[in-house]
Amino acid sequence: MNTEAILTKRETEIAELLAWGAAKKEVAEHLSISTRTVENTARNIYIKIGIQKATELCVWYFCTKHGVNISLNPLKRTIAIIFIAIILPYEVAGNDVLRTFRSRRIPRTETRARRREEDINTFTV
Repeated sequence: MNTEAILTKRETEIAELLAWGAAKKEVAEHLSISTRTVENTARNIYIKIGIQKATELCVWYFCTKHGVNISLNPLKRTIAIIFIAIILPYEVAGNDVLRTFRSRRIPRTETRARRREEDINTFTV
């Protein structure tokens, strides 16, 4: 991701609107241009910045406009490591742990059958 990319005035307008979550059609209506122009400009923006998705455009826009460092800070890195430490045992165990929890539950078909029997018994009384 190129944080030092220089965008034209129009590209900056379109990038800002897209970063705030506007659809390409909404951007076109807001700026009184065609949707095709917005698509072409967005493609040029993506190439200049070196991204491929709209979510990456959001990250780029807010990081560059608000001075946030794009790299992972130590706190986020710690949180990611804790998350991996929680998830990793499940992955290593081959989800056997999750299967034991699921096997204790009543299958959905039995639950539906019981509800139908209860409904039938309620109406026959």
